[in-house]
Amino acid sequence: MLNAAEAQIDAGAKDEKEQARLRAKIYAPPKGVRGPSGRRQRPPATRMTAGDARALMAQASAQDAQARRGGG
Repeated sequence: MLNAAEAQIDAGAKDEKEQARLRAKIYAPPKGVRGPSGRRQRPPATRMTAGDARALMAQASAQDAQARRGGG
């Protein structure tokens, strides 16, 4: 999909500066990703509890058993 966008930029741009500006716009990260300081924001840290880990392992083993049986 980006190749099509690049081809359209090349066809529609008047000069190389406009091509570069439009390409930078395509490849720029989404506006919500960076904070006002320009640095990437990290999501708040969360911890997995022992109960969460047990539930995850139970779910994984159930999916494994289902896959071994050939179920979908």
